[in-house]
Amino acid sequence: MIPPAFDYVRPASVDEAVRTLADAGEDAKVLAGGQSLLPLLRLRLAFPELVVDIGRIPELRGIREEAGTLVIGAMTSHHDVIRDPLVRRHAGLLAAATATVADPAVRHRGTLGGSLAHADPAADLPAVILALDATLIAVGPGGRRAIPAREFFLDYLQTALHPDELLVGVEIPSTEGWGFHYEKFQRVAQAWAVVGVAALVRRDDGHLAESRIGLSNMGSTPLRATAAEEALVGADAEPGAVARAAEAAAEGTHPSSDPSASPEYRAHLARVLTRRSVLAALE
Repeated sequence: MIPPAFDYVRPASVDEAVRTLADAGEDAKVLAGGQSLLPLLRLRLAFPELVVDIGRIPELRGIREEAGTLVIGAMTSHHDVIRDPLVRRHAGLLAAATATVADPAVRHRGTLGGSLAHADPAADLPAVILALDATLIAVGPGGRRAIPAREFFLDYLQTALHPDELLVGVEIPSTEGWGFHYEKFQRVAQAWAVVGVAALVRRDDGHLAESRIGLSNMGSTPLRATAAEEALVGADAEPGAVARAAEAAAEGTHPSSDPSASPEYRAHLARVLTRRSVLAALE
C-alpha cells in the first residue's frame, strides 16, 4: 500500500531534532532504521504529519565503555551491536539476543534505539534490556533525562518518552562473568517470538547468587519474571532446582490470546523456556 502524505525533515544534530519534535508535538514520528515505522506507514496504521529522520546524526551512533558501564548510541545498528567486542564482553546477552532478530537485512538497517522506542512486547530486545537493568537516556527541551528500563515501557507500544524527547542512548552495567542465554519460540524463522526468555545468572559456590529473567510477549509490555528470579536465589545450580523455580515464571503476567497461542500455552512456554534458558546460562 501507499503511505499517507507527510512532511519530511532530516536534522543534522540532536539539538535540531529535539527542536523539530517540540515544534511538531504529537503529530511527528521519528524515523531511525525504519524497520518498525515504514511497515506501519505502508499499512496505514500510522498517520504522522511529519517524519523526522535521525539517520544522519553521527553522535547517535557508537559503542564505548565508561567506568565499567557500556554506553550504546540509539542509532547503533543491530549488526554493529552483534560484532562489537565491548558488547560481547560486558553485555553478552544483548549480543546473543540481537543475533536472533529477524534476518541480516533487518539487522543491518534496524537500530537498538528504534526497537526500544517502538516498544513492541513481542520484540526481542526490550526484554533483554530489562534483564540487563539498563538505563535509557532521553534528550528533550528540558535537557537530558535518565529513565530506568523498568520504568520505560508503559503499555502496548507506549513508552515514558515525551513527544518532544529523543532517545539518544542506552547505558548498561557490565555483566562480565555472568552466565546468559536467550531463547524464543517462534512458529517460523524470522517471525515474532510467541514467547521469548532472556536469562542472566550469577553463581557462587554451587548456588545461584542472583538471577534476572526478561520475558517477551507475556503482556502488553516486556516483563521480568520476578517470582522465578526470587525462587532461584540461593537454589542449587542443578536441573531439579532450576525446574522448580521455573514453574513460577508466568506468575504476575497477562499473556494475550491470538492465532499464534492461547494465554495458557504462552504461560507453558514461559515456564519451559525459562528452565532451558537458566540451565543454558549456568553452562
